[in-house]
Amino acid sequence: MMEDKQAVALLKKAYDKLKESNVSEAGDLLEQALDIDFENEEIKFALKCVHWWLEHIRKIDNIREPYEKGGFILSLFKPYHVFLKQFDNTYDHCQYVIRYFVYSKALFFFEGLLGSPTNQHDPGLLLLVGRCYKGLGSYEEALNYLEQAVRFKREDAETLAEVADLNALLAETKAAKALFREAFFLDPSRIDIRSLESALILELRDNVAKLGYKEDTICEWIPVYGYLWSVFSVKRELKQTEVGRLKQSILSLEAECEANPGRKEMLKPRLLNRYFWLIDHYEIIHEDPSLIDETLLKIKVTDSDIYQKYTGQTRSEKK
Repeated sequence: MMEDKQAVALLKKAYDKLKESNVSEAGDLLEQALDIDFENEEIKFALKCVHWWLEHIRKIDNIREPYEKGGFILSLFKPYHVFLKQFDNTYDHCQYVIRYFVYSKALFFFEGLLGSPTNQHDPGLLLLVGRCYKGLGSYEEALNYLEQAVRFKREDAETLAEVADLNALLAETKAAKALFREAFFLDPSRIDIRSLESALILELRDNVAKLGYKEDTICEWIPVYGYLWSVFSVKRELKQTEVGRLKQSILSLEAECEANPGRKEMLKPRLLNRYFWLIDHYEIIHEDPSLIDETLLKIKVTDSDIYQKYTGQTRSEKK
C-alpha cells in the first residue's frame, strides 16, 4: 500500500511538471513511479504519451521562427490523436495536462510576437493565440483575441467557429447557435472540429457520425442536421448582396453536381444547406410562396429523405 501511494504521488508530480512544460522531468518521475508500481495502467499510459511528445517536439530545435515553432507544436495534435486510437482508456486527467502543456508551450512562442503592431492585426496569429487561451481554459481572454481576428477577417469559417465555440462554453447559447450556423455555411471544410470543445457542437458531430456518413463528409452534413434538429435554429434576414451571392452559389453547386456526378455526394449537403437559407430568407421577407415551393422541390430532387425530414420539421414548427 505504501508503494502504491508513492507511485501515485510521483504520478501527480509528473503531471505538475507537464503543466510547467518540463516534459523531460515528467518522464523521469514516471519512470520512477513505474519502478515502484509496474502494474499501474495510468502510469504506463502516461509514460507512453510523454515519450511520444518527447520524440516529436525534438524537431522544434530545427525551426527558427517563433510563429512556426508554435504552429508546429499545435500541428502535432493530429498525429497524437491517431496515436491515442490504439488505447482503450486515455485517462482524462492525463489528456488534460498534456493539452495544457501543448497550449502553454505554443502560446509562449505566439505571445512573443504580439509586441509588434503589425502582428497585433494579423488574424491568423490572433486565431492561434485565442485557440491557445481557450485550450488553457481562459475563455474570456480567448474571446477577446478571436473577436479581434474576426474584425480583421470577417468571413473566415474557422475563426467564426472558434468564436461560436467560446460563446457556447460561456453559456451564450443563442449567439453560439447563430455563429455556428454562419461558420458552417461559409465553409465546413475549413473548420477543424477537433479544436472545438463545447457540448453543443460535439454532441451534434457525434449524432451526425452515428448516421453512418464518411469521416470526410461529417463536417459537411453538420449544418444540414444542425438545422433539421433545431441546433442551428437562429435565423436572420439577409442583405441584398448576400442574397445575390447565395443564389449564385446555388447555381454554381447545381451546375457542378450535374457536370460531376461523382462529386454529388460531397456537394449535396452544401447545396441542401443553401436551399434552407434561401427558404428562410423568402419566409422572413414574405416572398411569393411559389418561390418557396420551387426550392422545396429542389430539396426533394436532391435528397428525398432530407426533404421528408425538412417538411416534417417545418410542419411541426407551424403547429
